[in-house]
Amino acid sequence: MTAFDQTFCAILDRELVCALGCTEPIAVAYAAALARATLGAEPERIEVGCSGNIIKNVKSVTVPNSGGMRGVEAAAVLGAVAGNADSALEVLEGVGAADVARAKELAALPGYCAVSLAEGVPNLYIRVSVRAAGHHATVVLENHHTNVTLLELDGRVLREGSDSGARSDEGAEDAAPVEEGARSLTLERILAFADAADLGAALPSGLVLGALLERQLTLNDAISQEGLAHPWGAEVGRTLMAARACDVATRARARAAAGSDARMSGCALPVVINSGSGNQGITASMPVLEYAEAWGVDRERLLRALIVSDLTTVHLKSYIGSLSAFCGVVCAAAGAGAAICWMAGGTYEQIGTTIVNTLGNVGGIVCDGAKSSCAAKISAAVDAAVLGYEMAMAGRGFHAGEGLVQDTVEETIASMGYVGRVGMRPTDVEILNIMIGKTDVAC
Repeated sequence: MTAFDQTFCAILDRELVCALGCTEPIAVAYAAALARATLGAEPERIEVGCSGNIIKNVKSVTVPNSGGMRGVEAAAVLGAVAGNADSALEVLEGVGAADVARAKELAALPGYCAVSLAEGVPNLYIRVSVRAAGHHATVVLENHHTNVTLLELDGRVLREGSDSGARSDEGAEDAAPVEEGARSLTLERILAFADAADLGAALPSGLVLGALLERQLTLNDAISQEGLAHPWGAEVGRTLMAARACDVATRARARAAAGSDARMSGCALPVVINSGSGNQGITASMPVLEYAEAWGVDRERLLRALIVSDLTTVHLKSYIGSLSAFCGVVCAAAGAGAAICWMAGGTYEQIGTTIVNTLGNVGGIVCDGAKSSCAAKISAAVDAAVLGYEMAMAGRGFHAGEGLVQDTVEETIASMGYVGRVGMRPTDVEILNIMIGKTDVAC
């Protein structure tokens, strides 16, 4: 393998990991479970400090296996009571009814779990401190959902620093938060890798590349089918299937939206995430699978198309950072559109135009937290990506100088990323202030 091949395989291996439920409450539960394991006893008190983006994304989603509980307190208490820190983002997989009952009992105690807003920290920041029998333990996660930067017991530092897979949101305000390896991503290199990648290549996780991609399709399709079969959330996927013509474009939107319907409402099925988000992992994969099935695309070509989608998603998202007021499913939908265009035999120019058309259309969707309406945003973003692909194949597209569209696809990606990271930072603050009741919008 070339150096680029090795880098791109490592990126996919790092990004396409399994998670149970929305990644932000799961990260809180993971930190709490790790803190409890370090303490060695059930906590008598829990203190949680989170960045605004974590609070925003935990506030309205149901914690999986929690009996319907929501919010930071629920995630932290359940993680501390019954979470398995060794399972990382699947930390709550083994939670049972007795665990839920105990967590609800503790959460109801006045002052048992105190949650505060941490300021002057990275967009993704979680600090959990637990106390019992005169001892205390603290865990800090930063920049990445499982990136432990501090592990402390009774004031003694057991671990400090960042793991090798962490994203960095640090640096100058106008600097793109490009993580290790992601700086080498360009659309041209992504397409070259997708064409020639060895699907049997061994990855650091122990999987081979093809198996990693198959896992993404299998798990994300399972939760999508669950969302279509049962009334989860706002039932966006089911609404699309019932109300629209059942063509491939509608089915692509519905399969992606249905996975989010179930996931945002606490469905305990795991998903394979992309760039730290299950909604992004679902959006990057389900439309590609639907078009491949509709067109009779063979399995190998489907897996190579999925490489296009996943790496394009990582490429776009790497300019923005882990959490932002910019809705990340736009990046994933653009990746899916690029993959659909690639499967259709589109040229580099047509695939690039698909991405530009998608960003030029729905690049302004804001993230106001994880919740049931995420499924509707996924539907809108996938619709824009399909339109972007259809326009590109017809030789139509948005042109440089029109809004944020620049001369090349790479420049357009960078300009949209800058807006998502820097331009929307004040928007992010105002969204959070409204959500926590700090801003009186009537004024």
